[in-house]
Amino acid sequence: MSQTDQTIPPMPASLPQVPPGRFGRWFGRSVLRLGGWKVVAPMPTEGRAVVIFAPHSSNWDGLWGFAVKLGMGVDGKVLAKSQLFWWPLGILMRRLGAIALDRASPQGTVGQAVELIKRSDKIWYVLAPEGTRKQVTDWKGGFIKIAVQAGVPIVPAYIHYPEKIIGFMPAYHPTGDFARDMAAIRQMYRPWQGKNRGSE
Repeated sequence: MSQTDQTIPPMPASLPQVPPGRFGRWFGRSVLRLGGWKVVAPMPTEGRAVVIFAPHSSNWDGLWGFAVKLGMGVDGKVLAKSQLFWWPLGILMRRLGAIALDRASPQGTVGQAVELIKRSDKIWYVLAPEGTRKQVTDWKGGFIKIAVQAGVPIVPAYIHYPEKIIGFMPAYHPTGDFARDMAAIRQMYRPWQGKNRGSE
């Protein structure tokens, strides 16, 4: 499948990418096309970043998100509960970029994510800041802590159901002022509408 089709814009070479695999890219793009979805420009260029995905209000978000990941061929990593890595699901989880979270580690989730980013030349560490499909007043701030401690920017990715588009906003470089950073990022998400609600 050509990366010049209308489902996903061309991939910048600076992004972390999985080894070329025509089937994975074809499958991801086919899922998006059949669902009427597309990824819109501009594409990010950051090779190392914390990537957040919102608003998250439906189980369908995961399907479209993984379809984008496969279609782009981007090497996105996420820490997941070790209980999910049973056979054969564990094989699929690892192929999709999931890494088992060690809950006994003294580093905690934030520390493990920071270490993962620091030892990688290129990496997208991906998570949903809302932490649940239910509407929440406060987002979980771990993504800001991870970005600050790892010294990488935050790339906000959005899903917008009214137009069936998924896209990326300009990278945000956290200041270390948690309240200021959270307010700025929440403001960036105001235009986007999930399946069941917006990001507020």
